[in-house]
Amino acid sequence: MKRLLLVVLVWFLGWGCAMPGKEKKQNLAFGPAQISQVIHKMTDIMVNDVTNPPLASRFFSYASLAGYEVITQNDSAYVTMHGVLNQYPAIPKPDGLSGYSTELSALLAMMETAKKMQPSGRLLDSLQVQFLDSCRREGLAEEVIGASLTYAQAVSKQVLAYAKADRYNRISNYPRYTPTLQEGTWYPTPPAYFSPVEPYFNTVRPFTLDTCHQFKPAPPIPFSKDKNSPFFKMLRQNYEQSRSITLEQQEMAAFWDCNPFALQDNGHLQAGLKKISPGAHWLGITGIACQKAKVSFAQALKVHTLVSIGLMDGFISCWDEKFRSNRIRPETAIRQYLDPSYKPLLQTPPFPEYLSGHSTISAASAVILSYYFGNDFNYTDTVEERFGLPARSFDSFQAAAVEAGLSRFYGGIHFMDAIDNGRTQGLQVGEWVLGKVEKKPQTLAASRHQK
Repeated sequence: MKRLLLVVLVWFLGWGCAMPGKEKKQNLAFGPAQISQVIHKMTDIMVNDVTNPPLASRFFSYASLAGYEVITQNDSAYVTMHGVLNQYPAIPKPDGLSGYSTELSALLAMMETAKKMQPSGRLLDSLQVQFLDSCRREGLAEEVIGASLTYAQAVSKQVLAYAKADRYNRISNYPRYTPTLQEGTWYPTPPAYFSPVEPYFNTVRPFTLDTCHQFKPAPPIPFSKDKNSPFFKMLRQNYEQSRSITLEQQEMAAFWDCNPFALQDNGHLQAGLKKISPGAHWLGITGIACQKAKVSFAQALKVHTLVSIGLMDGFISCWDEKFRSNRIRPETAIRQYLDPSYKPLLQTPPFPEYLSGHSTISAASAVILSYYFGNDFNYTDTVEERFGLPARSFDSFQAAAVEAGLSRFYGGIHFMDAIDNGRTQGLQVGEWVLGKVEKKPQTLAASRHQK
C-alpha cells in the first residue's frame, strides 16, 4: 500500500511540473521602468566615480545606442542610426541567432556597453545578475536568456568600437590645460580648487553636429572693472540677488544643482556630496515621462537615445565656447571687486563660466521631449528625492528647462547672459538633433548658423 501511495505521489508531482502553467516562457513583457532601472544604476556608478557632466553624457549615449540598435534590427518601425549619426557603422544582426528576447537583448546591450565604458562598470554585474535572476523567477527559459546575452554582447562590441573611434581617448595626450591668470578669465575656485574639467571635449566627435562650433553663440559681455560698464552692472546684479534671495529661489537652486564635484567643508575635513550630473537628471525626467505616457519599451528606448544624443552634442557645443571665452566666474569676480567675503549659494563648478552648461543641455532635452510628448506635458519630477530634495511639478518640459537655467543665477554661479545664450544654443542643438533623426523641419533658430 505504501508503495502504491509513493507511485501516485511521484506521478502527481510529475504531472504538476508538466502543467501548462509551469512551462518555461519564451518572452517577458518589459517597459520603460526597466530602461530607467539601467539608467539609475549607471547614475549611481557615476556618482561613485564623480563622473563629470560631459563624460556622463558620453556613457549614457553609447549605452542607449546599443540598446536601440537591437530594437531597429527587430522592428521595422524604428530606423537604424547608420547614415544618420556621424560615422555610425552598419551593424549586422548576428548570423543564425534565434530564440532571443528583443527587449531583454536591448537591456543587456545597454548593460554590457556601460560595463565596458564606465570606470567602475563592473558594479553593473550585480544588477545584471539580479535582473536575470528575476527573469528566471518569472519563468523565462534559460536558452532565451543565453541567446539574448549573446545577441547583446555582439551588438555592444560594435557600438564600443564606434565609441572608441570618437577621439575621446586622445584627450589624455593633449597638453595639460593651464589657466591664463589674466584679468577677467577663469581660474579654480575654493574649496577644492579643482582643475578644469574636459577642456578638450570639443575635440570629441559629435553625433549629429557638423562641427563643434556649429551653433557658436554671441560673444559674452566683455569683462571690465569700469563700474559703469555692462559687465560690472551684471556683476552687481548677481551680488544683489544673493543678498535678497527668497526661499523659493533657494529651493530651485538646490533642486537643479547637479554638481558632482560639490564638497562640504567641515573645518579640516572636506567631504564629497552625492549629486548627479545635469544629464542624469534629464534622463530621469525622460523615464518619468515615458512611464506616465505609457509608451512602449521600443519607443521609450528611442526617446532615451535621442535625449542622450542631445546631451552629448549640447555639451560639445557648450564646452567649445567655455574654453574659448574662458570667462571669470561670479564668485571670483565678486570677491575681487565687490565683497571679499562673498560666498555663492551653490559651489562653483570647475570650468569657465560662459556658457551655462545646464541651460544648454536643459533646453536641448526639453525640445526633444516636447517633440515626443507635447508642449504642455505636465509631470512631477521626483529625480532628486533620493538625494533628500522634495519633488517639483512642471506644466511643460520648457518650463523646467527655463527654471534649470535660472537656478544657476539664483545659485550665484552664472551671469544672466550665459544663461540666456546657453538656452538659445540648447534650443538650436535640440532642433538640429530632431532634424537629423526625425527629419523634422528646422526652425529659424536652428538654421541661423547657415546664414
